Amino acid sequence: MADASLTDILKNRTFRALWVGGIASNLGTMVHTVGAGWLMAMLVTNDAMVSYVQAATTLPVMIFSVLSGVLADQYDRSKVLLIAQILMMGAATVLAFSVFSGSITPYLLLIVTFLLGCGTALHTPSWQASVGDVVERTQIADAVTLNSMGLNLTRSVGPAVGGVIVALFGAASAFAFNAISFIPMILALRLFKRDASIPKEPENFTRAIRAGIRYVVMSPEITRVILRGFAFGVSAISILALLPLVTRDQLSGDAMTYGILLGAYGVGALGAGIANAKLRANYSSETIIRIAFSGLGFSMVGVALSPYAWLTGLIVIPAGACWVLALSLFNVVVQLNTPRWVVGRVLSIYQTASFGGMTAGGWIWGVCAEKWSTPNALLLAAVASFIGLSIGFIIRMPTYRVVNLDPLNRFVEPEPHLEITNRSGPVRVTVEYLIPEANSEAFLMQLNQRRRVKLRDGAREWVLLRDIEEPAIWKESYTFPTWGEYLRCNQRPTQADAEISKEIRALCEDGKMPIVRRLIERHRLPSTSDIAIKSNPEV
Repeated sequence: MADASLTDILKNRTFRALWVGGIASNLGTMVHTVGAGWLMAMLVTNDAMVSYVQAATTLPVMIFSVLSGVLADQYDRSKVLLIAQILMMGAATVLAFSVFSGSITPYLLLIVTFLLGCGTALHTPSWQASVGDVVERTQIADAVTLNSMGLNLTRSVGPAVGGVIVALFGAASAFAFNAISFIPMILALRLFKRDASIPKEPENFTRAIRAGIRYVVMSPEITRVILRGFAFGVSAISILALLPLVTRDQLSGDAMTYGILLGAYGVGALGAGIANAKLRANYSSETIIRIAFSGLGFSMVGVALSPYAWLTGLIVIPAGACWVLALSLFNVVVQLNTPRWVVGRVLSIYQTASFGGMTAGGWIWGVCAEKWSTPNALLLAAVASFIGLSIGFIIRMPTYRVVNLDPLNRFVEPEPHLEITNRSGPVRVTVEYLIPEANSEAFLMQLNQRRRVKLRDGAREWVLLRDIEEPAIWKESYTFPTWGEYLRCNQRPTQADAEISKEIRALCEDGKMPIVRRLIERHRLPSTSDIAIKSNPEV
């Protein structure tokens, strides 16, 4: 079933072109990884500096992902992707020329690697959010699997190609190869049309960031994924960050050896990508993540103790598989639990957490390697991985499920009889319910869910009031900073949210519809002596 669905997705011309372009770009990135890691190992004797190459790659994603997520939600994703590809191609070209000319230094290598990471930070939220733009929502999981398979195909082939290029032609050729690899994606982006879900009037940048953070905070399922993603990133990055040192010091290998080991890691990742759909169908999300944490922990122990390159190559195969099992599942669960209007921001917050964990881990394990040796650093990382496994007993992964998060599109914009604009406000909304006493408990349970949805979508100062003289009357009250924000937030409810409103209406007395009132704050009162404003004597 999975194979047929994957084939169906590849019949989509736009997705196929972007997928092939992504493979080419990722192949160049893998070749760059071999070149940068090995070049740094040759330039310095400080072990921590070698691990900083991975940190320089992931740090920009941690810093800039949320800003990139806003761009992904507010602007044409194809243009954002195009800018990111051009930025990365330019950085790779600069790096290639600096090595060819002999002007490369360890710090210049880190700076250009950081710029490539900035391109990745700009690219990733738009790339991941665009999956839902070119395939049906029910195909998202398979599309993510295909993207993972393409990425992991390059992880299995790319390092070996990189090892050959570095060994035969030098690191400069690897960086030149990377620069050329961005061209297919740039050409493929011509087929990517503007997403219809982009708002006609982009939201204020700061408010857009707050809206993304608010959505995550008010979505327990996504919060759990983000926390587990951070814990995974801290420990899981250790093998990739320290593999150049393992190759140079522990195995006495060269660039070819390093490329082959990375290729073995990619073979495991490719296998996991192929098996992903079947694993998701037969095991819970929590079980898969526990397998990933434990498998990586044991792999770290194996790499730390292995004296032979062939044995290390066998050990990193399951490590690569566990890496992809976790990261692809995190990504799928986040996408399936997020509506289109905020998916770029939510994915970027997840990326910030997971790459933040990788950045912290890359730095921590590099310092540990410098202080206590590479094998001891890997053993400590294994302990961290098993601690991450134990976190699952407290913070469990949400159940893997497809939720209908398509826009509800039931909101009818009211016609104000006052002269107001989108910037007028604040606006207070009250919703009056008539609830029989027998339904009060069920009503409160549903209102608790409604409160979460309203706050998640942008409402503020939510309160629930009960009439003292007529207890059957309940009033829900919340505010928006402007009339425009009120209109924007009422376009955000999803099909899944409609069930809550349906349940509440069923609890109302005699099926009476709730009474909705929209009020705007009056900022100025006439300055006449016959108008008195009383203070509250109880305050």
